[in-house]
Amino acid sequence: MGEEPGTAGSLPPLLIACALGIEQFALRSGGRGGGAYTVLRTGMGPAHARTAVARALGEADRRDAAVVASGFCAGLAPGMHPGDLIVADETRGPDGTTPCTGTELLVNALTRALPGRTVHTGPLTGSDHVVRGHERAELRATGAIAVDMESAATLRTALAAGPRPVAAVRVVVDAPEHELVRVGTVRGGISAFRVLRAVLPAFFEWHRSLLLPRR
Repeated sequence: MGEEPGTAGSLPPLLIACALGIEQFALRSGGRGGGAYTVLRTGMGPAHARTAVARALGEADRRDAAVVASGFCAGLAPGMHPGDLIVADETRGPDGTTPCTGTELLVNALTRALPGRTVHTGPLTGSDHVVRGHERAELRATGAIAVDMESAATLRTALAAGPRPVAAVRVVVDAPEHELVRVGTVRGGISAFRVLRAVLPAFFEWHRSLLLPRR
């Protein structure tokens, strides 16, 4: 697990959770100036996400933090490409469905931050393993547009710790027609990395628009 503190400010804090070091690096290098924020590397998988997020939100200075789950994902819909953005309107996991906060605000902010990039909105489903082949079609049949291993657990854990805005924004690193073996080793992975580096200003805009009630 790793963290990068942001600049302090008058806003309630923002916690951005991701699984991998490469995701944390992209998000940390994406800019400053959004108030108090932390980029938290949880480690891969839902169990690691639950543990890391619960621990982070248990600290007094993050008790009321807004939470964004971010990083890479697998797209499920035909026609998706590496570098496309996924803004979840809900996350789905074995413990149920979690509605996301301010989805339209995030879509608009990302469209401004990344003009020309395709933004998809819909359900983001969770898995405890990397999804390949026929599993994509099975998940797509449920109505989900993308899958990752941490977002559902991250948001569920965040809300279990208290009411707060939550969101999930992912960058497609592979898709049905563009499966990757390893992030960052081919052109699609590099494209997704560059997009992830550019999302932070949109997160700050969403954060500023959703001031949290203090408990």
